[in-house]
Amino acid sequence: MNDTTSTVVPDYLSALNEAQREAACYGGDSAQAAGPLLVIAGAGSGKTSTLAHRVAHLLAQGADPGRILLLTFSRRAADEMTRRVQRIAGLVSQRHGRLASAGFSWSGTFHSVGARLLREYAGRIGLDAAFTIHDREDSADLINLARHELGFSGKGKRFPLKGTCLAIYSAVVNTQGELAAILQTTFPWCAEWETELKSLFLAYVEAKQAQQVLDYDDLLLYWAQMVSDPVLAAEIGDRFSHILVDEYQDTNHLQAALLLAMKPDGRGLTVVGDDAQSIYSFRGATVRNILDYPQCFDPPARLITLERNYRSTQPILAAANAVIAIAKERYSKDLWSERESAQKPQLVSVRDEVDQAVCVVENVLARREAGIKLTAQAVLFRASSHSARLEIELTRRNIPFVKFGGLKFLEARHVKDVLAILRWAQNPRDRISGFRAIQLLPGIGPKTAGRIVANVIAAAPGCALLAEQPVPESGQTAWLEFVALIEGLGVGRNWPAPLEKVALWYEAQMDRLFDDATMRIADVQQLARIAATYPNQERFLTELTLDPPDATSDEAGPPLLDEDYLILSTIHSAKGKEWSAVSVLNVVDGCMPSDLATGSDSEIEEERRLLYVAMTRAKDQLELMVPQRFYTSGQAASGDRHVYANRTRFIPNRLLAHFDNRVWPQVAALAAAVDAGQSQIDLAARMRGMWR
Repeated sequence: MNDTTSTVVPDYLSALNEAQREAACYGGDSAQAAGPLLVIAGAGSGKTSTLAHRVAHLLAQGADPGRILLLTFSRRAADEMTRRVQRIAGLVSQRHGRLASAGFSWSGTFHSVGARLLREYAGRIGLDAAFTIHDREDSADLINLARHELGFSGKGKRFPLKGTCLAIYSAVVNTQGELAAILQTTFPWCAEWETELKSLFLAYVEAKQAQQVLDYDDLLLYWAQMVSDPVLAAEIGDRFSHILVDEYQDTNHLQAALLLAMKPDGRGLTVVGDDAQSIYSFRGATVRNILDYPQCFDPPARLITLERNYRSTQPILAAANAVIAIAKERYSKDLWSERESAQKPQLVSVRDEVDQAVCVVENVLARREAGIKLTAQAVLFRASSHSARLEIELTRRNIPFVKFGGLKFLEARHVKDVLAILRWAQNPRDRISGFRAIQLLPGIGPKTAGRIVANVIAAAPGCALLAEQPVPESGQTAWLEFVALIEGLGVGRNWPAPLEKVALWYEAQMDRLFDDATMRIADVQQLARIAATYPNQERFLTELTLDPPDATSDEAGPPLLDEDYLILSTIHSAKGKEWSAVSVLNVVDGCMPSDLATGSDSEIEEERRLLYVAMTRAKDQLELMVPQRFYTSGQAASGDRHVYANRTRFIPNRLLAHFDNRVWPQVAALAAAVDAGQSQIDLAARMRGMWR
């Protein structure tokens, strides 16, 4: 049943399809708040436009713009929504356009709105209205001060560093979970410190309160605690006739709780999102919020589904629909498009990661020659380290690229550490590499490292004097072991044995150097696999000195000298974006789903949604890369070997009809060679062949 009361469609709603218009006009031609509404907006279905039209329609019916609260997850999204509302309201009448422009003041992120409310109600909840807000770095420093005062930094065993302590605290606050459960599932290496962490967090809270300081998470926590009081909840809820929330699938328990406290009957509450794109559990988001939303009210919330997709071709949508249809729990929807195409998405089998990189680059260049700019193409991957081999191939071919989602592989601290050891062993006069490598040892800081490097440079041949260098007594044993490592990396070792030896030594240090060593070890192992594709150490180190574009944050700036560049992105960072052509790397079990995310059904289901999000980023062309094996550099007992991979479990055989299955040309020839009894691959010859 449609809630509109007229069959005449206003001009400002004429651009919407039927489902979008139903959502925009829910409640009829009245400014009075209707019951709760849930809009399930499929990928590319015009969610933002629909939400903006709903706000504009409320204004057209006489709603007070000063009593409309719009909550988004970024300031940019809030600003864009405000601009759209102003434009649409201006189409209704100049008066409504002026109202939207002058009075649409409650639009922002959860945290910014929370800060405003806390300022206004500070006196009633025991806060000084002049409280200060700490950013993450300030908060980490404060928690570190409490850490030192409690004596935890002097523990015989490593206590979590300040950044990890803050991350644990934040996870507990945002998920409203138990500390013990958070430690076991997300920070298992810190589980032994549960009692100490409780004491630390209490001291941290007391320090904030004594200083009238709030951290980033407190803006939600205090807001939720404030509306847990029925009187305050009713008062604050009554301030807003309508509350509209974008990307509801990305909310955490705390955000859902404060919304329900302000609008317990749901009147005036509209949430928009897509359960199939809930992929941020590592930030505390839970898909349960959107799945359970209708039943939070009596009667249940109205559900409207947007299924028409304006982005992708129908074959891409058919494949994506089939993948997500196997999900154990979801809202039923079947995305469709008027954009017909004879081209199905491709499942491309390649022999290994080397061939995957070459194949992707060749396809990217072919599409560029066909008129699709590099900026209209993207390569997506589950984890940042998965693009390492591709980044090197792109650099070799002088193809500019920008990477979203973490540091570039070769700029990660642990990768740079391993390379520094190799470089210093190869050239003792390399001051930068030596200075970095020496400080990896316990008990040796910048002063001692600088002195050792200076001594080595001054006394050729250098390495012969390493064992004699003065180091603190506490670090003597570790230093001599390190000297033996450096001196053992010389002539006579077949590549990549030197890197394997360095990696083995470094992995033994990682628990001391990092709180999240388990995550970083995978990158070191990936570096070893890459090294095995080069004929010698000199070639390997020379190639890796070609620095890719800078990327020291989640978003690297575009190359300064290139107007066209390829997009590399983690799937998490790609959400909300779209490209004409998309390649997805490593669509195999172990990578998608990740081996680290198969501990529970909920984790596996989120991995399925990740693949769905990746597929629905493509407008015209989609290729899913399926390496048949991964090269692993061997240990002494097992030697070099290949680990065979299986296509992701999310694309079982019964879904193959939705894809064009093809084998990259080199695979067939190599497979035939192996079948004929050729068990060894000449890596040097393959590397030369890639230059032809």
